[in-house]
Amino acid sequence: MKIQKSFSGQELNTVYVVPTPIGNLEDITFRALKTLMKVSVIAAEDTRNTKKLLNHFDITTQLISYHEHNKETRGEQLLERLENGESIAIVSDAGMPGISDPGYELVQAAIEADYPVVVLPGANAALCALVGSGLPADEFLFYGFLPRKKRDKEAELERLKLVSGTLLLYESPYRIKDTLKMLHSHLGDRQISVARELTKKFEEYIRGNAAELIDWAEKTELKGEFCLVVEGTSSESVQKDKLWWSSLSVVEHVSHYINEADLSSKDAIKRTASDRNMPKREVYQTYHVDQ
Repeated sequence: MKIQKSFSGQELNTVYVVPTPIGNLEDITFRALKTLMKVSVIAAEDTRNTKKLLNHFDITTQLISYHEHNKETRGEQLLERLENGESIAIVSDAGMPGISDPGYELVQAAIEADYPVVVLPGANAALCALVGSGLPADEFLFYGFLPRKKRDKEAELERLKLVSGTLLLYESPYRIKDTLKMLHSHLGDRQISVARELTKKFEEYIRGNAAELIDWAEKTELKGEFCLVVEGTSSESVQKDKLWWSSLSVVEHVSHYINEADLSSKDAIKRTASDRNMPKREVYQTYHVDQ
């Protein structure tokens, strides 16, 4: 067990997680600016992007890169700097580091090495989209980006369709049409809110059912980053979905996932075993050996 007292007067050897604006520079907080000025070094996902932010606010703190491709070696270097008494701020291109952006590994490594980690509040696209969607916000699941491969995406949507809370997804303009169509086919005609270009000049919310959103996407030039807020399933639907396979044999159950969800036999067996609360080896035996 580890206990951290974040404000005990200790400012050295500390990692500060600093959210940055997701579009509107006025969303930076006074505390974030003060922190970026006082730390020894700022670790940024893209130094070119962060340099623009620092120049706008006349911040001259040393800036180094920390991203998906150098996080292991750079993480070791940053830990050495903590050991030498320096403080570090980690930022992403926009929003909260660690949320679909680099940051988690450095935070984890710092905690394991007993260095304080202080997280500042700030801009986050998913929460803005959720609150602005008009959908329930008392229970929600942030997923981020769905897998790119069709088979993997369909498998995840089959799992997510049983979630009762509101779903939060990120998506690029290049895949938004296909994602809306797959949401409709796997989750049904649920209420969806698409938030685009949040906090920027062309901020836009498009709210409606899945079919309406698909029609909108087909007729619209899609630009910017998107956040999808999807209505969760009802308890009645969960129970119905859990029992849809009751009339199927084990073999038919596995075959359904292979043919309809385009899963491999291995993944179909795993899903069938989960549905029926059976050991995977029994499902494997029934499907591959006994039939």
